[in-house]
Amino acid sequence: MSNSGKKERIHFGTLEKEAVAHAKRKREEEEEHDAMSTTVVDNLLDVSEGAVSARPGAHIDLDQIDEVMGDDEELMLTDDALATRRRAMAEFDRKRIARTIAIPTNDAHVKDALRQNEQPICLFGEDAGDRRDRLRYILSKIAIERRDAGSEQQEIEDEDMKSDDEDEVQEVFYTEGSEALLQARQNIAKQSLARAEQRIERQREDCKVDLASVRRLRQNLVAQLTNYTIVGSQVGDDRPLSRIAFAPNSRQVLAGSWSGAIKLWDIPGCKMARLFRGHTDRVGGLSFNPRAGQSKGCVDFASGASDNEIFLWSLEKDTPVGNLKGHQSRVVHVDHHPSGDYLGSASYDGSWRLWDIATEQELLLQEGHSREVFALRFQCDGSLVATAGLDGIGRIWDLRSGRSIAELEGHAKEIFGLDWSPNGYQLATGSADNTVRIFDLRKIASVQQIPAHKSMVTDVRFFHYDSTQSSEPRISEDMDTSGDGNEDMSVHKRLCDGQYMATASNDGLINVWTAGDWKLQKSLAGHVGKVLSVDISRDGSYIASTGFDKTFKLWAADEI
Repeated sequence: MSNSGKKERIHFGTLEKEAVAHAKRKREEEEEHDAMSTTVVDNLLDVSEGAVSARPGAHIDLDQIDEVMGDDEELMLTDDALATRRRAMAEFDRKRIARTIAIPTNDAHVKDALRQNEQPICLFGEDAGDRRDRLRYILSKIAIERRDAGSEQQEIEDEDMKSDDEDEVQEVFYTEGSEALLQARQNIAKQSLARAEQRIERQREDCKVDLASVRRLRQNLVAQLTNYTIVGSQVGDDRPLSRIAFAPNSRQVLAGSWSGAIKLWDIPGCKMARLFRGHTDRVGGLSFNPRAGQSKGCVDFASGASDNEIFLWSLEKDTPVGNLKGHQSRVVHVDHHPSGDYLGSASYDGSWRLWDIATEQELLLQEGHSREVFALRFQCDGSLVATAGLDGIGRIWDLRSGRSIAELEGHAKEIFGLDWSPNGYQLATGSADNTVRIFDLRKIASVQQIPAHKSMVTDVRFFHYDSTQSSEPRISEDMDTSGDGNEDMSVHKRLCDGQYMATASNDGLINVWTAGDWKLQKSLAGHVGKVLSVDISRDGSYIASTGFDKTFKLWAADEI
């Protein structure tokens, strides 16, 4: 045997030589396939009109290939060339996706991944590197299949949505109302026009007052508000007091509790005059009838509670004289129409309703909010009503036509309180975003955002002066009238109307603001914990508030 050549060593029971040869052939086949793909793309680019210069080893932009091969050029290719092109493009796409896939470096993890994809964990003659390459190839194919399947599903869904949109024709629909509702709308229209005419006439008269008197009045008003302090406090119940409302005569106040009890208190002595029992759950709304106390046996006030009930009450009886049934969930607010003939209610069932007090009949069930309705107030003329709720949107409704005429947008969170200014065109809303917004109905926009509190605003109230019920406002007594001598005192009383408002909050404060400049004049601190409700007496003498500390408190200027 010749020793010139190296003797080959033979290992029995091994296939090492064959395995190495197989791996070498596999790599050569992949290199040959890549070269063929590059050649195919070069040929396709040569077919186009020289838009792209391709040479061996040059970088190929797939986006350029798509642009070069338009629909017209694609039709000129033979079926075989077109199929070859598509295969080449699919392979480029697969490799692009494969480069973005993270493959584990641990061989055991690679085998686990292959097993999870129902692939053999090891092929004949395959080493760890080959296994990783195979896993990358398999995962790239799976990614492409999922992408294609998702695209098809999305196309199907888009078609379905398109067909649904075509089927759904947006139409304005009307619900036929009752004859009682028609009669109520007609009455409201007549009464509101008369009140609007009176309001405008008063505003014209107010404009005749000289600027010096207006300035003097404003200074006295600011001085009064800055001197406000606590003048009375009373534990109202063994549970938190949720709502408070002044009587039209400004000499009594109603306080509602989470226990369902409603108590009438004389002020300023804070002595209980009567206990009203009827509700079984927390009282959410209290509203005095504008004609309260004028005749015996009439409905003096209304209340709503979490037991879904609305009760009508007389000050002469401690049990309800009427019951308005219809709401399917918690009643959180009630308010009397300025005429005293109708009552509005807001509820967690997502609706607000209009009731005829005399017949105890539901005239209108109105939806429109996407969530629970929390607040409702009638405008001073009686033609409009504002509602707001947990959707953070306020709405203005025209009671004469039943239409929603404006949306009040701007708050980032729920709206818990709102009130109309006596001027008839401004509206204040208090929200869980800790702000109060002033909306102007003439612009249908927010004209002022007030960072009112450090926590959610629970209630908002303007000062509403009532010349038919109120005694002399305190501001008029201190006003210097020597400058003119012929000034009409009633004009100066009206000038106080709507010139300030009070806001309550969970931060434990009642803040008093002057209207127009919307400046904070006084923060009233006295409650322990959340303040849930606030109201201002019709004569401007007192501010009352209720809180989570189970008390109601009276606030007034120091000299009262």
